[in-house]
Amino acid sequence: MASPTPTPTTSRRRWGSTIAGVLILCVMLFPLYWMLNTALQPASGLLQVDPVPGSLDLSGFSKALSDQGGHLLTSLAVSLGAVVICLAFSAPAAYGLARFGLRGSRTVVFGTLITQMVPGIVIANALYNTYVDLGLVNSYFGLMLADASLGIPFSIVLMRSFMVSIPGEVIEAAQMDGAGPVRTFVRVVLPMSRNSLITSGLFAFLFSWSDFMFALTLNTTDDVKPVTLGIYQYIGAHVGDWGSVMAASVLSAVPAAILLVLAQKYIAAGITGGSVK
Repeated sequence: MASPTPTPTTSRRRWGSTIAGVLILCVMLFPLYWMLNTALQPASGLLQVDPVPGSLDLSGFSKALSDQGGHLLTSLAVSLGAVVICLAFSAPAAYGLARFGLRGSRTVVFGTLITQMVPGIVIANALYNTYVDLGLVNSYFGLMLADASLGIPFSIVLMRSFMVSIPGEVIEAAQMDGAGPVRTFVRVVLPMSRNSLITSGLFAFLFSWSDFMFALTLNTTDDVKPVTLGIYQYIGAHVGDWGSVMAASVLSAVPAAILLVLAQKYIAAGITGGSVK
C-alpha cells in the first residue's frame, strides 16, 4: 500500500519543525562548544577568545591533566563505589516494594520521591555532624555513602516500576523449582531487570560524578578531592588561565558523555520498561 503523498503544507511543517529542532540543539550545545573552543586557546583571556580557533593548542589539556589527573581518578573511584552501594540498597528495596504486597508501599514510594526535594545543603550539614562522630570525614567510603544517597531514591522508584511489570508466573516457576526468595531475586529478577539496573547505575554514577556539595562539606583536607572540587579551587588559584580551566572541564565531561553514548539504548528501555505491563 503506497504511502500518501505529503502536501505542501505538511512539507512546510516538517521543514519548520526540523529547523526549529536544529536551532534549539545549537543553543543547547553552544556552551559545550565554547568550553572546548576556550580550552583550545589557552593563551587567550576569557573575553578575547576567537569564535573559531585558528590553530589547535593542546597545552591547556596537558596542564589540566597534570593538575587535575589525580582528582579525576578520585572522582572515578568515588562514583563507581557510589554505584555499587546505590544498587546494593535500591535493588532489594525496589523488589520488596514491587512484589511482596507490603501495606503502605505506595506511601513509601511517594515518600522516597519527596526526599529528593530536600535541599542538598541541609543533608550535607546534617551528615557532617554524623560523619564526625563516625570518623568518616575525609574518607573515600564516607563520600561514596553520601553520593550513593543521591541516586538511591531515583533508583528505587525506577526499578520498582520495572519489577512490577515482571510476570508473576516467572517468579512462581522459579519458586516451584526450589528457589528461595534470595535465589529468585538474584537468578531471575535481576537478570530480567538488566535495563533498569544499567539505567539506575548510570544515573547514580552521574549524580556522584557531578556532586559538589558533599565533596565540599564532608572533606576538610586534600586527601579526597573529586574533580568538581578540584576545578572549583582551580578557578580560585588560576583564574587568569581559563584555557586550562576549560580543558579540565572538558576532561571531566568525557567519562559521562562516553557512558551516555554507550548506554543510551539501555536507558530508553529502562525508563519505558515499566510503563506497560
